[in-house]
Amino acid sequence: MDLQVFVLNFADLFEITDENEFAADTKFRDLVEWDSLLALSVIAMVDEEYNVVLTGDNIRQSATIEDLFNVVKSQKE
Repeated sequence: MDLQVFVLNFADLFEITDENEFAADTKFRDLVEWDSLLALSVIAMVDEEYNVVLTGDNIRQSATIEDLFNVVKSQKE
């Protein structure tokens, strides 16, 4: 798994947020566009791209995109 690819996949879910706003250390909940619908989109993307089931708790306990990546990576191992 590659962190930069994960960040790009995450960024692709957003419609109005500039792609330059996304990095591994981005605190995704601070993004203006972040809402519960995007949380569901992240869960669906992770399931489709990585065959990992994220939970709402996983998202709530993560502060950055890299935190989410690490959750996904730990479930792939």
